Amino acid sequence: MMAEKKKELRKAIRELKKSVPLEEKKARSGAITSRIEALPEFIKSDTVMVYWSMNDEVHTHDFIRKWAPQKRIILPSVKGDELELRVFEGMESMHPGEGFGILEPVGPPFSDIQEIGLIIVPGVAFDPACRRMGRGKAYYDKLLRTVSCLRVGVCFNFQVVDEVPHDDLDVAMDKVVSESTVYSRLNE
Repeated sequence: MMAEKKKELRKAIRELKKSVPLEEKKARSGAITSRIEALPEFIKSDTVMVYWSMNDEVHTHDFIRKWAPQKRIILPSVKGDELELRVFEGMESMHPGEGFGILEPVGPPFSDIQEIGLIIVPGVAFDPACRRMGRGKAYYDKLLRTVSCLRVGVCFNFQVVDEVPHDDLDVAMDKVVSESTVYSRLNE
């Protein structure tokens, strides 16, 4: 039942994503990254983990290039069933990865996870309680169980639903940032 609900929601969101042109997604992404840049946790973090976006996700390429000279930017790369972390050291260090053909940094793995002050996480759908549904491989859920920093999900407005189907293995975000809203499950 849960798997079927997730499958239906993934399909519905995929159709919505297809209906928005790439250039519009990029433009909408600017509002989202601006909200992230205003978060006190982002401002004070020297090390931030983000992701190199695919065309159907909140666009992060400009954000990464903007902040790389000032902050240590950590990007994930897919290695088998896990995410391996690496430092972004410029476009010349980026190569297509094994998992989805997404550009990933090469170089030694980054293991000082406790130094990450904030993690920016993509997702298929989120809800106002900051629950997240990913693509179904649990890459991020495995990683997020090992960190204690602020976990921020990012999405377009149409990816926020009333309630994400979830179970005990799904890791909730601390905050979810969309174009128009910042949802939080923290007592602020």
